[in-house]
Amino acid sequence: MKAAKDYIVFPLDVPDPERARSLVTLLSEHVGMFKIGLELFVRSGPELVRWITKAGSAKVFLDLKFHDIPVTVKRAMARAAELGVFFATVHCGESRAMLEAAVEAAGDRVNVLGVTVLTSVSSKDLVEAGYREAYFTDLRQLVMKKAAMAKRAGCSGIVCSGQEVQAVKTELGRDFQAVTPGIRPAGDQPADDQKRITTPAAAVDLGADYLVIGRPIRDADDPPAAARRIAAEISGALSGGR
Repeated sequence: MKAAKDYIVFPLDVPDPERARSLVTLLSEHVGMFKIGLELFVRSGPELVRWITKAGSAKVFLDLKFHDIPVTVKRAMARAAELGVFFATVHCGESRAMLEAAVEAAGDRVNVLGVTVLTSVSSKDLVEAGYREAYFTDLRQLVMKKAAMAKRAGCSGIVCSGQEVQAVKTELGRDFQAVTPGIRPAGDQPADDQKRITTPAAAVDLGADYLVIGRPIRDADDPPAAARRIAAEISGALSGGR
């Protein structure tokens, strides 16, 4: 069983590579993984990824959400795999072939996660995007359709909100990884731009394997202490029956 802190994925959502390094140094003993997204990667590139992989025991989640023709995604994932990252993301999008290309390039070097429906997306957004009624009236149907496609393509798991985790585990198996953003600790529930949020304990109870938790830690007066409190909440959920 993973330690409670290993469930925590801390997103380095800062534009300054020096600030990112400072956060890694501050939190490396208190979280299990650091997530690098588009803004920081565009600014700092592979160099920062390599630095983090050598800086401590925490893993790296490269969250670039590849979405292109299969051959381009395959080449991009091959380069990502060379960086020693643990997770890398690909939008499930419209094409199973794109996901299969990413998985083929990753081999056994990196775990590919399919991005189903972003937690910032609402039913209204899906209406405007032209999705049919079955999907905008029940977002879980759309998540599950994309998740099933990701599993058939050989992905290690998906990114989904806490509201869909239980269905993912029930229908696709306990070994299919569920990485859950939109996490807010108990008693700290401002939604911000996230539409589908849940607490760390609730997400773990539902079966989430990793929790992406940024602002509640980064914006705290004492970020390591905030991470420890969240780990304690996760630990309580784990000892309660998982």
